[in-house]
Amino acid sequence: ISINSDFIFFSRFFAIILSALIACAALPCGAEEKTEVLRVYNWQDYINEGKDDDGAAVGESVMEMWEKDYEKRTGRKVRVQYDTFETNETMINTLKTGKTTYDLVCPSDYIIQKMINATESGSDASISVEKYDISKMENYKKYVSPYISELFEKNGWMDYAVGYMWGTVGFLYDPEDVKAADADTWDLFWNTAYKNRITCKDVSRDSYVIGALHVFKDELCKYRDMYKDGSLTRDELQKKVNAIANNTDDETIKKVGKALAEMKKNIYGFEVDTGKTDIVSGKIDANLAWSGDAVYAMNLAEEEDNKKLEFNVPSEGSTIWFDGWVMPKGANTELAQDFVDFLCKPEIAAYNMEYIGYTSVIAGDEIYDMVKSEYGDDKGKYDYDLTYFFDGTLSEDRLQNDGRVIIKTNELRRQLATQYPDEDVTARCGVMEDFGDRNEKVLEMWSSVKSNQISPVVYAVIALILVLIAALIIFSVQMRKNKRRRRRG
Repeated sequence: ISINSDFIFFSRFFAIILSALIACAALPCGAEEKTEVLRVYNWQDYINEGKDDDGAAVGESVMEMWEKDYEKRTGRKVRVQYDTFETNETMINTLKTGKTTYDLVCPSDYIIQKMINATESGSDASISVEKYDISKMENYKKYVSPYISELFEKNGWMDYAVGYMWGTVGFLYDPEDVKAADADTWDLFWNTAYKNRITCKDVSRDSYVIGALHVFKDELCKYRDMYKDGSLTRDELQKKVNAIANNTDDETIKKVGKALAEMKKNIYGFEVDTGKTDIVSGKIDANLAWSGDAVYAMNLAEEEDNKKLEFNVPSEGSTIWFDGWVMPKGANTELAQDFVDFLCKPEIAAYNMEYIGYTSVIAGDEIYDMVKSEYGDDKGKYDYDLTYFFDGTLSEDRLQNDGRVIIKTNELRRQLATQYPDEDVTARCGVMEDFGDRNEKVLEMWSSVKSNQISPVVYAVIALILVLIAALIIFSVQMRKNKRRRRRG
């Protein structure tokens, strides 16, 4: 009886231990396994990472702030896996390989269009994207600028993309060396008075658009004047600019290629990221710049040399650029949408803007207060009207002049107007589109412009010289043979 009792006791004991071990094995071991992961792919230096220029921690990153906020609201742990890229093409190629998958990526306007086209046509699953459920994006719905929202709707992006940053393309220049009137036209690139004093972007798309706007300047100026006298509506003007900026038929490509080849002879060179510092150092006097880089250069010039640079969008027209968040096929849409909506809180958007220097698509009180604090002057000479951007996103106490949003300033063509162009500027700006199957033709033209082309005459001269050299070598060898024969004889 004693043996049976002991056996039953130990059997039950081991059964309990075994059950506990099985239960432990079935549960996640450690907090890391309970943590969900959001995989984000973004441009370099394009979100507040809580670090200074030397990489030292100076505060919380936006990712850390969202992780804490999400856990507080849902009780679930989440972690952001954050990677960066340098170009749109790098990002697209990464997605195409399929080796790494992401829940969120942040491409530019024409790539967003490319990805949407691939989604709706079913032509390329590797770059297809998920749809947003905007009903769950409370901050975005409430605070996105009505101007940006309208543009996204016009371009058919509303279902697939949420805006992040935006701006214009124009000239950053030193007003002590470049006349304001000269910087008001793309002809500046071809103006021999500024030979070797200007740089252009080493980006085929931006440079192509500049070439097209130069080639069709007369038409653009006619449309601009028709808009001013009321003959064209704002939408009609933008469509006209858009059509010219994105025209890639054979004849236009040929004309643009010829114009860019001429421009190349007059400029200092092509660059992607050095122009904004070269102009501060005085190496150049003007630079084709994205508005965010222009603001960076203006601030740097003031800090280092007390120099005041200016930025202007040429009067014949230009383009507006956007970067936005899209969710690749198979993304964790719940986490992705929550993260993006967190970025759309005005206080977070302001936190980001202060760090990266670009302009958020988000409006709201915090953004308005930041802009007015940095650039406003209650005794300013000019009333700068930003109603079009902030309309419907501000508290009543920030409205004035019959509901308008006015910031008084003493400086035009400076940081305020660079970050927030007025309605006259945005009216004459189109949006770069995906060139589709015409992209190869454009790249072929661009490659020809960039290469050091040699004329057929030069090739003929080189060939003649090579023939003469070969003849001399043969003659010399033959002479040595003859000498040896004579010695033997």
